[in-house]
Amino acid sequence: MKRGRKTNEANSSSSEETTEKESKRHKVIDEKTTAVRSPDWANLLQDIILQVFQYLPLLDRAHASQVCRSWNQVFHMPDLWRCFEFELNQPATSYLRATHPELIKQIIKRHSNHLQYVSFKVVDSSKESAEAACDILSQLVNCSLKTLGLISTARPSFMDLPKSHFISALTVVFVNSKSLSSLKIDDTPVDDPSLKVLVANNSDTLKLLKMSSCPHVSPAGILCVADQCHGLRELALNYHLLSDELLLALSSEKHVRLEHLRIDVVSENPGQTQFHTIQKSSWDAFIKHSPKVNLVMYFFLYEEEFDPFFRYEIPVTHLYFGRSVSKDVLGRVGMTCPRLVELVVCANGLRPLDEELIRIAERCKYLSAVGLGECEVSCSAFVEFVKMCGGRLSQLSIMEEVLIPDQKYSLEQIHWEVSKHLGRVWFPDMMPTW
Repeated sequence: MKRGRKTNEANSSSSEETTEKESKRHKVIDEKTTAVRSPDWANLLQDIILQVFQYLPLLDRAHASQVCRSWNQVFHMPDLWRCFEFELNQPATSYLRATHPELIKQIIKRHSNHLQYVSFKVVDSSKESAEAACDILSQLVNCSLKTLGLISTARPSFMDLPKSHFISALTVVFVNSKSLSSLKIDDTPVDDPSLKVLVANNSDTLKLLKMSSCPHVSPAGILCVADQCHGLRELALNYHLLSDELLLALSSEKHVRLEHLRIDVVSENPGQTQFHTIQKSSWDAFIKHSPKVNLVMYFFLYEEEFDPFFRYEIPVTHLYFGRSVSKDVLGRVGMTCPRLVELVVCANGLRPLDEELIRIAERCKYLSAVGLGECEVSCSAFVEFVKMCGGRLSQLSIMEEVLIPDQKYSLEQIHWEVSKHLGRVWFPDMMPTW
């Protein structure tokens, strides 16, 4: 009997200990769970907060800075303000969000000396938004910018401003930066004297200049840049600024090898723009100096304006036709563009491009990307074109409406035949219907 009571007491004691241990274990788990569910955000490492802030829009970033003192300190760290994009528009004319004026004032007051990589994006066509961008530019007297971009997604924007007002604001940046390496100023009233100021203060550092659709710049102005900025590696401009003298300046021994040259050949009104011819000897000197350069040409011409082009060999690598182009011009492309890597034709007409595509496949041995829009090609010619190019065609974008069935191939058969020669599954692009 005594032994039985002792056994019961021992079992009871053991049960109590087990219950107590279970209780403690659940308490520890609950504490850990609570810690996971309720982290102390204020004690996050500032480097982590900084990384998060860099992905936030400015307004959200400003709201987050009010959470606690630590987050507010991160909001004012110089590293957060090295790269910044000002978005400008008038609320009455645009539904897009803009950088709040009060935040802009705070940025200029506290962080202008930290700004290095800056762009201004004007998302409407209002004169007020462009003026706001100029006002901000004129206040950047304490900063040393490395990159500057003026982007207008709607015209006229900057071109609608008084020229003197824009030039005055831009010159402030040119004079104070001293180390500008990248400048993108498309569709702006920049002129030759302002480019001279740019060169005088940033000739040793400028590596990229993109300035298409700048009507106040002359060939002499862009030549001044090429003559003095020997480190220039990327250049984008309109065809009217291209000259034999410019190509020879870019080919001098003092100049580094150019990596990227983009030329926009644009005509707004048919027959009203006269296009000059660049000498073959100038292209030869240029490509001898920079043999690996990407020469990109965008053509927005009317058919009758192509006469000065593709009359002799030209070292173009990427060719885009934004308007209708004739069979004759595409035939000349096959004869004169041996370095061609990419060809995009948005429209052609009602005559099949069979012979022209075959010629391009024969002559352009580096061609690896092709896009055809409102054109016509017989299925047989298209298969032959792909067969000749083979697996080097890494990009092949052809609308289904382009392909014309013939006696040899139907639209159903061409998918398999082209896939066989490409070495991968291929389908023509379909026009969406909704």
